[in-house]
Amino acid sequence: MNFSYEAMGRTVRTLRRQQKLTQEVLSGLAGIARTHLTMIENASIHANIETIWKLALALGMRPSDFFACVEREITSSEEQDV
Repeated sequence: MNFSYEAMGRTVRTLRRQQKLTQEVLSGLAGIARTHLTMIENASIHANIETIWKLALALGMRPSDFFACVEREITSSEEQDV
């Protein structure tokens, strides 16, 4: 299994939408710019660990739980590619 910024972006977007948060609200809770969040969700930039940590907490979850969600997304994507 390889890390995927695309899977991480999809995970952020999915979790944000499940909680019915706009990009504006989530980025405010995480203390990042909305445009930065947009680029993370689209995988056009690579977020550093501090930003990922802030996003996880803003989504009300432990960073380890967030990474578990990313791992499931990667696994799901790999299974669909087979």
